[in-house]
Amino acid sequence: MYDLKKDALYDITGIGSALLDFTIEVDDAMLRRLGLEKGGMQLIDETRSREILNDLRDYPMEVSPGGSAANTVAGVSNFGGRGLFIGKVGRDSHGERYILDTEKSGVRARLGQNDHMTGHAITFITPDGERTFATHLGAAQKLSRDDIPADDIRNSRIIHIEGYLFEPSGLRDVCMYAIEIAKSAGVKVSIDLSDPGLITRIHGVFSEVVKKYADIVFVNEDEARSFTGKEQEKALDHIHEMCGFAVVKLGQRGSLVKSRGVSHVIPVYRADVVNTNGAGDMYAGGLLYGLSLGLSPEQSGRLASYASSLVISQVAARIKGKIDISSAGLA
Repeated sequence: MYDLKKDALYDITGIGSALLDFTIEVDDAMLRRLGLEKGGMQLIDETRSREILNDLRDYPMEVSPGGSAANTVAGVSNFGGRGLFIGKVGRDSHGERYILDTEKSGVRARLGQNDHMTGHAITFITPDGERTFATHLGAAQKLSRDDIPADDIRNSRIIHIEGYLFEPSGLRDVCMYAIEIAKSAGVKVSIDLSDPGLITRIHGVFSEVVKKYADIVFVNEDEARSFTGKEQEKALDHIHEMCGFAVVKLGQRGSLVKSRGVSHVIPVYRADVVNTNGAGDMYAGGLLYGLSLGLSPEQSGRLASYASSLVISQVAARIKGKIDISSAGLA
């Protein structure tokens, strides 16, 4: 797992849904009024999105570029790494903002555009820290092979793909196209399986992709159970046998990392939890960047845990500014 390309232009290239994040603090009554199930993720169409945003027009709202893989690459940039994000946005003001803000964060943007509304996720944070999502995928659903810059894939150490892209057949084709380019160029493939319900729906697809193509796989505890039918260490072992580098995130109990037959228990870093939105994405960013630096799996896991602790201490799903890697105390 240490034979990463030495002459790569990008440490990590992310491929995923380019979603503008609208983060809003509300109470439970507002969720009920909007007909949203607390803690869930509901896909909505453009009309419903406009209705919800209109209802929330008087609420303070933080707006930032988001999407799982995009957040992970932004985390790489926070550490000073060289990141690239591939996705698709609309030809609208939200799309222009997404492109500009991505570049401002230090991430190179390869974002195609079309005439659909830019995808966005309205993230509701209740006083208990629970997250509820209303998501309109919009232009992000139209990502195609033409949007994949083959030379950039070849010039990466690792490509990281969010699992949600493997469900629609058209987007799955795009993923496989990018993976084929990566594998032929000696680029490692990282996949986050994203959601237990998603895993249940396309279990066969994920099983084949993980066995044949993945070098690194991220799951949380629920996703591990959904994918393997096993708990914690046994799930870790199962995934490790399939791909060689497995990560099982256990929330407040830390995480488990296994590579080359060796397991590591990664502790959490103390933090005052404000919002868990983006914690898993930031974890992946820290771990992948650690590997790109040549850190050991255990050190990379600890860097990931540290990165995750920083993002859960704030409302936004991304960190602003640079992170001093020495603060993680890896020595």
